[in-house]
Amino acid sequence: MKIHSTFKKIKLIAASLALPLALLLSGHVQALSAAQAAPDFTLKSMAGGNFNLAEQRGNIIIINFWASWCGPCRIEMPVLQELHNKYQDLGVAVWGVNVEQENQAGRDYIAEIGVDFPVFFDASNTVSAAYQVEAMPTTVIVDRHGKVRHVFRGYKKGYEKKYAKAIKQLIRE
Repeated sequence: MKIHSTFKKIKLIAASLALPLALLLSGHVQALSAAQAAPDFTLKSMAGGNFNLAEQRGNIIIINFWASWCGPCRIEMPVLQELHNKYQDLGVAVWGVNVEQENQAGRDYIAEIGVDFPVFFDASNTVSAAYQVEAMPTTVIVDRHGKVRHVFRGYKKGYEKKYAKAIKQLIRE
């Protein structure tokens, strides 16, 4: 049973990274960098509403790409909830984008920890490909004008200070 579970996780990892990797290797995707326009997208949240990034102009959006099998993602999720709680009244929104094709484990994890910011499922990996997600987690901070201002690949304890510094800077602008 344990071997089946491990194989299933490996299969999920490979499937979730296949499209972004294929696009990157084919040369159709340039590396996402600060100051470029954030790729627009519309996804349906777990709660059922559709969210469109372009409609969020005027707000600072923290987009976190994650997967339930990713240890650092699981550690980071409560940190993102704290950022959401602290800054939502100042025009900052946290959006979680799960990249798994089979997303029940992601749904279960979100229910388990009680996240209340919008969570989306990018089962086709089109949004993660547009954002050149190469590491789990990847956190992208978009300014009030729809420009990418910060890209953080991976997560280590202490990144929450980097996130807070970036958010405070954008709030002051």
